[in-house]
Amino acid sequence: QVQLVESGGGSVQAGGSLRLSCAASGITSRSYCMGWFRRQAPGKEREGVAYIATTTGNTRYADFVNGRFTISQDYTKNTLYLQMNSLKPEDTAMYYCALDLFRTYCRSDPVYYGQWGQGTQITVSS
Repeated sequence: QVQLVESGGGSVQAGGSLRLSCAASGITSRSYCMGWFRRQAPGKEREGVAYIATTTGNTRYADFVNGRFTISQDYTKNTLYLQMNSLKPEDTAMYYCALDLFRTYCRSDPVYYGQWGQGTQITVSS
């Protein structure tokens, strides 16, 4: 049974940095994508932030990231990271990690991700 647990959220001033972690367990496939998504307000659609493919190490980012965030994965610890720099108030959201099994090219639509963590809140003040 796959389990994803996020941590690292919190409150920060604009221009600050945070690093999110997502501890994964129960993944038996060696080929999958992991992504970070966010929901900026209750009832609003989740949007993709960044994605990484385990077999190739290829990464993709949403346009709004604009070089500010870096997604990475420590395979020895089964942990996914999102280093977030130059945070803006509009980055305030609940952030989730998610898993799309048996993929070598990561898709951006959250509908394709079958396993999700519980989320971690980031609040950026101006």
